[in-house]
Amino acid sequence: MMESSFPQEAGVMLKNVENAGDPWGVGQAKREDWTGKLDFDIPVLTPGEEQGGEYEFIFWTGCAGAVDDRSVKITQATAQLLHDADVSFAILGKHETCTGDPARRLGMEYLFQMLAKQNVELLKSVGADKTKIVAWCPHCFNTLKNEYPDFDGSFEVLHHSEVLAKLIDEGRLVATNQLDKRVTYHDPCYLGRHNEVYSTPRQVVNAVPGLQPTEMTRCRSNGFCCGAGGARMWMEENIGKRVNMERVDEALELDPQLITTACPYCTTMLEDGIAQKTQEGVLSDGQVEVLDISEVLQRGRMLPMAAQGVAAASAPETVSDE
Repeated sequence: MMESSFPQEAGVMLKNVENAGDPWGVGQAKREDWTGKLDFDIPVLTPGEEQGGEYEFIFWTGCAGAVDDRSVKITQATAQLLHDADVSFAILGKHETCTGDPARRLGMEYLFQMLAKQNVELLKSVGADKTKIVAWCPHCFNTLKNEYPDFDGSFEVLHHSEVLAKLIDEGRLVATNQLDKRVTYHDPCYLGRHNEVYSTPRQVVNAVPGLQPTEMTRCRSNGFCCGAGGARMWMEENIGKRVNMERVDEALELDPQLITTACPYCTTMLEDGIAQKTQEGVLSDGQVEVLDISEVLQRGRMLPMAAQGVAAASAPETVSDE
C-alpha cells in the first residue's frame, strides 16, 4: 500500500469512483434512471433546501442500486414496497455519489475521506439530520451509520430489512401469494457480523406464505463471506477454490430452490456461482434462483401469474462457453 500498488482491475474501479462517483464509471447523471420504470414519481431532494424533514426516509440507493442492471431491480422492488406501504420517501438522485466504502477497503484512505466529507455536507444540506436514511446495500449502510460520525455526520440509518420488517409488523405490507419453495438465507458480512442485523431479513422472508426456510451450517454470527468482502468484489481470484463457489456449495447441500440475501455484492457472487454450477451441468437451468429479500416479499404480494412473470424477467442470463 505504501507504493500505491493495486491489482489492475481494482485500480480501474478506484479511478471510476474518483472520476465518475461509482465503481462502474457510469456517472452521477444516470443515477435517477432506475426510477423511469416505476409507475409513480419519487421526489428528488435539492441540496441546500433541507427538505428531508418532510419525508419519513431518505432512500440511499447506493452505486450498485443505481447503475448496476441486476441491483437496479432490487432498488425498484424496495421502492415499490415503500410506496405500497404509503411510506413517504425521497432520493438524492444525481446528487448522490459513492460512500467511499470500496476505496477505504482497498486502503485508498484519501479518496474515502474526500467522499465522506462531501456526502456528509450533502446530507446535512438536504436535512438528513431531521429524518432517517434507509439503505439496502450493507456496505453503504455500515459506512453511513458507523464511519461517517467520524466526519461529523451522525444520522439515523436503517437497513431496508429493518424498515420492511417494521412495515410487516404494522400490517402495512402483507404477503398472500403462496410461493412453496425451499429457501435459505445468506447473511451479508456488513449487515450481520459488522452490525448484528440477523433477525429482520429472516422476518421478511418468513412473512411470505409457503416458503420453507432452512439455515446453512455457517450462518448468523458464524456466517461465511460470499467472496466480495474487503473489496474482493473488484479483484479476480486465481488461486484455489473461489470463495463464492465454497458458499454456493454449502447452500446447495440444503437442496434449496431459492437462495435469498440482502446485499448487492452477495447477490452477484451467489448468482455467478449458481450460473457456473448450471454451466457445469450440476444444476438445471432455473433450478435455483437468487433473490434479495425485497424481491421475495414483492413476489409474495403479487398475484401468482404476475409473480411468475417477474421471475422470468429477473432470471440471470446463462453463462456460455461460446
